[in-house]
Amino acid sequence: MERKWWHDKVAYQIYPKSFLDTNGDGIGDLRGIISKLDYLKALGIDMIWISPIYKSPFVDQGYDISDYYAIAEEFGTMEEFDELLLEAKRRDMHIVMDLVINHCSDKHEWFQKALADPEGEYAEYFYFVKGKDGKAPSNYRSYFGGSAWESVPGTDKYYLHMFAKEQPDLNWENPVVREKLFEMVNWWLDKGLAGFRIDAIINIKKDLEFKSFEPDGPDGLAMCTKMVESVEGVDKFLAELKRETFEKHDAFTVGEVFNMKEGALETFVGKDGHFSTIFDFGPQILSFGGHGWYDAEPIKFEDWRSVIFKAQKEAEEIGFEANIIENHDEPRGASRFLPEYCQNDMGKKMIATTSILLRGIPFIFQGQEIGMMNCKMESIDEYDDINTKDQYQVALDAGLSEEEAMHACYKHSRDNARTPMQWSDDVQAGFTSGTPWLKVNPNYKEINVKDQEGREGSVLEYYKRLIALRKSEYYKEVFVYGSCVPVYEDKDMIFAYYRQNETQKILIAANYGEEACTLKLESPAKKILLSNFPEPKVQGDEVILASAAVVVIEL
Repeated sequence: MERKWWHDKVAYQIYPKSFLDTNGDGIGDLRGIISKLDYLKALGIDMIWISPIYKSPFVDQGYDISDYYAIAEEFGTMEEFDELLLEAKRRDMHIVMDLVINHCSDKHEWFQKALADPEGEYAEYFYFVKGKDGKAPSNYRSYFGGSAWESVPGTDKYYLHMFAKEQPDLNWENPVVREKLFEMVNWWLDKGLAGFRIDAIINIKKDLEFKSFEPDGPDGLAMCTKMVESVEGVDKFLAELKRETFEKHDAFTVGEVFNMKEGALETFVGKDGHFSTIFDFGPQILSFGGHGWYDAEPIKFEDWRSVIFKAQKEAEEIGFEANIIENHDEPRGASRFLPEYCQNDMGKKMIATTSILLRGIPFIFQGQEIGMMNCKMESIDEYDDINTKDQYQVALDAGLSEEEAMHACYKHSRDNARTPMQWSDDVQAGFTSGTPWLKVNPNYKEINVKDQEGREGSVLEYYKRLIALRKSEYYKEVFVYGSCVPVYEDKDMIFAYYRQNETQKILIAANYGEEACTLKLESPAKKILLSNFPEPKVQGDEVILASAAVVVIEL
């Protein structure tokens, strides 16, 4: 495998709106990010992915971009962004931005010009399609619910939006659109950006016949993903994107790739793949319900363990995937994947260890390193997320009570990860001196950076030790390039694997069960490298794991 500069990096995702507000308007800003670079450096972070900070009406939290070349004034100025790039470089850190090029905002100049002349040049930048029998061209349901088609005023045409109606899809079949997008990508890379996280990219290829599908819900619509999964040809677009932009800059790219076809992994992350890496969403997909959040089954440990090891095996001879516990589109991992009896500091350290030492590039989401949890809202009005409001209504329409619908939102809402970062036990968790844009989780008095920083045994200090181990000179080779071999899979609630190469063999073993468990070691223990409890019990050829215990042993 050709070695790349990003293979040994540890990444951290910042959701800027919720990270740190320095001017008291209740919204996080670039100045806040700059002020915490030393905090991230001390944590062991090499690469920072910043969710969208472009100019936007914020219908979908910045994923609706109205100007790709401008910084949203809520976050600051382009001069401050340049300062961020400079300060990160001084600390040998890399900045990665979100690249949202499946769609833009309906306030973007291109779309406004398209609406002004639905038969003109700019209409070809989007999918303006004639309706059928006075209705939408097809029965696609958008990701956020409702039809994926919106009528173009004063015409018999509709425009396609796979997300919100304020997010019209860009027409990648139009070479002018692709050229303008590539130009924009190169502009940012020339500025000094290290690369991009690429949003919803699998959606860029459409079936231009826009055929309807068998309805999969009482609304008579079919999920738009059915079209995405049935169409061929996205590879041609992605190869061109890489050739015209990323490849020229040796840029790091991580794709958000759902709906990948069976056997296509090498095309995406292999030697000549479209991206440096893609996120492994296998664990997240386990919590999808048949009709929505309201009928999602609880995640079974065995299924969770199985999908992670399956992804590890598939990627081993091909390339690297990116491992996450949570991100801005998911609830908090500690609330989602840990059994209730493990939802404590021990459990949070355990899941961190089993994730960060896997083969692949670890991504840590802001607040994960202190063990932030889901936030219980009192009413639907306290949520901001467009998807959450839709799923709340879906649950009510299915006959659930308001209380039951709210519980589904508590379990699954993206706003769980978007509540403000908990810096201290001061007012508003030290996030802002004003009124935060989204409610602060009431548990900030118990869970915050100020309390954990420098305190032995805290989740934060454990994360520092864990990351330092992964990046240490002596063990970096095996943790980055060594194979991942599952072990003790016959043991109920045990998550264990070897990271090994020709000269080193390291066991990572965790007990997600409620009772203690004894594991017989296959070879003698040489050294205990890390554990989340003070005195790990290794006796002869056995290791005894208490509930929520994890141990890293060099054999």
